[in-house]
Amino acid sequence: MTKLPITHIDQLDPNGVYSYADYLTWRFDELVELIHGKVFRGMSPAPTLYHQRIALKLTLRLGNFFEKKPCLLFPAPFDVRLFDQQKSQKQHKDIYTVVQPDLCVVCDRDKLDEQGCIGAPDWIIEIISPATRNKDQKIKLALYEENGVREYWIVYPESHSVAVYDLKDDQRYHLRNLYTEDDVVPSGLFPALDVHLEQLFEEI
Repeated sequence: MTKLPITHIDQLDPNGVYSYADYLTWRFDELVELIHGKVFRGMSPAPTLYHQRIALKLTLRLGNFFEKKPCLLFPAPFDVRLFDQQKSQKQHKDIYTVVQPDLCVVCDRDKLDEQGCIGAPDWIIEIISPATRNKDQKIKLALYEENGVREYWIVYPESHSVAVYDLKDDQRYHLRNLYTEDDVVPSGLFPALDVHLEQLFEEI
């Protein structure tokens, strides 16, 4: 019996476990992420104007820095596929985690293909919204640590602050600092790159 195409997120079983192979067959516009096979809705409602301004400023700042450099910047939407490194499986049916960070930097170009990135980016930035707060602060923090993302920034538009986590030799995240509006935030991986929060959080 032929399965009906999935054209709306409500057709998915909220308790089901899905793979990247399933994800590729879905035919709806709403952005979703898979984390260990579980479906997470993307940002709904759509990102606020302020969120998008912050994303644009970060994209411009980082994009200019990485121009003509080996590492590449990718803003959302951009599929990042993460997998069980012990099994080292990369077939679509063996991948159960697909996320779309607000921004990510990839230095190993062998991880890139036409569908995005397979394996951990070096640096990920997520911009918090009320709909994604728990996912970004807890679920993705643990996920990115587990998969070896070397630097993780969580941007808080409401409080004008940025939490920076560095992956240390013990393969655990350590909070470097919670930077506030008057601070200049340096990248641990790229010392010549920093972000002035006063400029980043400037209101329209």
